[in-house]
Amino acid sequence: MRTLFDSTDVSGTCSTQGPQKQTPPAPHNSPKPQNTLPCILISTHHAEETKIMSTLDASNTGFNSSNVNLSTADPNDVYCAIQASSNEYNGQLGARISALFVIMICSTAATFFPVLAKRIKRLRIPLYVYLFARYFGAGVIVATAFIHLLDPAYQEIGPQTCVGTTGGWASYSWCPAIVLTSVMMIFLLDFGAERYVEMKYSVPGEQDIQTAVTGQSDDPNVDGVGSDAPGSLQIRRASFAVAYEKGFQEFDPEADSAAREQSFRQQIAAFLILEFGVIFHSVIIGLNLGVAGSEFATLYVVLVFHQSFEGLGIGARMSVIPFKPGSWLPWFLCSAYGLTTPVAIAIGLGLRTTYNSGSFTANVVSGVLNSISAGILMYTGLVELLARDFLFNPLRTKNNKRLTFMVVCVFLGAGLMALLGKWA
Repeated sequence: MRTLFDSTDVSGTCSTQGPQKQTPPAPHNSPKPQNTLPCILISTHHAEETKIMSTLDASNTGFNSSNVNLSTADPNDVYCAIQASSNEYNGQLGARISALFVIMICSTAATFFPVLAKRIKRLRIPLYVYLFARYFGAGVIVATAFIHLLDPAYQEIGPQTCVGTTGGWASYSWCPAIVLTSVMMIFLLDFGAERYVEMKYSVPGEQDIQTAVTGQSDDPNVDGVGSDAPGSLQIRRASFAVAYEKGFQEFDPEADSAAREQSFRQQIAAFLILEFGVIFHSVIIGLNLGVAGSEFATLYVVLVFHQSFEGLGIGARMSVIPFKPGSWLPWFLCSAYGLTTPVAIAIGLGLRTTYNSGSFTANVVSGVLNSISAGILMYTGLVELLARDFLFNPLRTKNNKRLTFMVVCVFLGAGLMALLGKWA
């Protein structure tokens, strides 16, 4: 739909029936016609205009979208007129069913790959292939948060939308508020899980800022800055650092079961939160693909890459968690992600003639879920994936070539995922 806002003086009546014939100029001494009030012209194809007018008539019989007085019109009516839509399903059922299986296979395979590469040593996956999958996926997660979740959320419940100018939604900018709330809640959950593990397993902390600056520690077992007693922990770290450099292992294979459980508990909560946010997003895009109109062919191709890249990020994050040998949980979590979008597509196909992805209710639900998911993926991508691996990892590689490759993979993943945001 194309809109034209005209705030200049015009004569006659605003209409969507096409351009009006221009009247010849009046004689110089004839009286000038009275100026009419500013108006908004909304021109569309006949079929689309009929849909919009029927929607508006059902919701507000006193508003005529083809002749609007901008001096007195409610902005909410104008935004809702511009954004009004109806069910856009246009057939191609066979292609939509094929999308269900193609996306399921591609996204599941991409999710399983990093986990298989890490857990099944006889596959002999080259180190740099694994590094590419892991850090490309990290960049994908960060870009998804900003481009594929935050931006759509603003388009659905932002201040310049039909929802954002209606009732209580107009009283505050709810989209960033929901994102902020999501980030802070995820921080509390992550911090709580970390603190629980520290207390249960008596994990010794790193030298904190107070100790580094003042030489005084709250821990009676720490002698301060001048302490140079190596201790078993330092010896273990030093020996494991060598193994990390050679094989890029996140967990010492010779560590006891208590240490493995400690590491598992520290990471599993953050990962489950990440998968929760991504699954929210996958449900929404699956529904939209099932009922998409003329843009279906483009969305089909784009979402195959979109879901595969996201799956790579999920699998890469899962590959560093020290699950127990023989545990079924990593395979279940990989399968859960791979099945989410196909199931949502199937639901969308079931509702293909009735579901309207642009309706007020759909925008509210989608906007809130996208905002929550954006906060989850922002925190996880920036804190759990980038900061923890590159800034706060005591075992981070000192190999500049490898570090450069890792950073390039992050930027490549973020860049390609941001590019896909042009279409989906």
